[in-house]
Amino acid sequence: MAELAGVATSTASLVFSGNKPVASDTAERVVAAAAQLGYGGPDPTASSLRHGRSGVIAAVVERRILHAFRDPYVVSVLDGLSQVVGEMGCGLLLLPDTAEGYGDSGPQVSRVAADAAVFMLCGDENNVLATQFTTRGVPVVGTGAPKGADVQVTSDERGASRSIAQLVRDLGHRRVGHVMMPLRWGGETGARTIAQVRASHFPDTRDRAIGVRDVFADAPLIEAKEPDFDSGYAAARLLLDAERPPTAIVAQSDLLAAGVVQAAIDRGLRVPEDLSVTGYDGVSLPWFPRTLTTIDQHPIDKGRAVGEVVRSLLAGEDVSDVVVPVTLRAGDTTGPAPVGR
Repeated sequence: MAELAGVATSTASLVFSGNKPVASDTAERVVAAAAQLGYGGPDPTASSLRHGRSGVIAAVVERRILHAFRDPYVVSVLDGLSQVVGEMGCGLLLLPDTAEGYGDSGPQVSRVAADAAVFMLCGDENNVLATQFTTRGVPVVGTGAPKGADVQVTSDERGASRSIAQLVRDLGHRRVGHVMMPLRWGGETGARTIAQVRASHFPDTRDRAIGVRDVFADAPLIEAKEPDFDSGYAAARLLLDAERPPTAIVAQSDLLAAGVVQAAIDRGLRVPEDLSVTGYDGVSLPWFPRTLTTIDQHPIDKGRAVGEVVRSLLAGEDVSDVVVPVTLRAGDTTGPAPVGR
């Protein structure tokens, strides 16, 4: 093939590996020669044996893929990660976690040839998949969970939640409800105690709720079955059905907050004149006609930060835990507490 293209063997190899740039006209000759000879490229198995790498990064999604890809936060983080993985010349393998009772995690992980494993959602601190990866010597990167990850890429969940709750308080609200993400897999939407929150092994849910309670010590806590629109709607109904309903609801995700807004509108309430609503994530919701007051996690940047940690680990560098910044972003779903309520 190299002879047919009129280039050195090493140059032809670079065209297919992509490790170094090759002049476009040269690359075109090599590709044309390969097509003429019916050559599809080097054997990836042989390459992995030579380099001791699979060229695959496993991204563990701690929910069913069905749920994960309905969540724009998950998609955005994966987008950022995939950008860096692509720059590394690697592939990204999505692994649904089995914690919700789907499949058998043991054989699944034992069959996976991966250079590193990333746990993209916070999820449960105690995760058997992470243990299995680390036992095999595969570097593990978490985003707050699981415990035992080689590196964690996190943000100050409690502090960020406290800041958005304080914004609500500064607007004069005193009756405030809190809609939480799941405290565990398989739960149902319903009221929870602060003791149940503190006992949760889901650090993102736990820390965000504690941040709200730092500001509103008696805020009712409602756990949502899923961090999605429908569960936010159901949770809001429980709060708005109370004898003295809240004048503001702080939600732990933008999708939950969107559901809360719709529940309020369906009751004839105005947002924010009658009810203020806040979210968390900072994702784009093109179908939602409002601009949420929210904590922007900059999810694409967060995904890239996770990818850069993976890149450094595979390069043999010493890597410390990373704390990524978040931003409090005011929207049109919060306003002063209504007078007389």
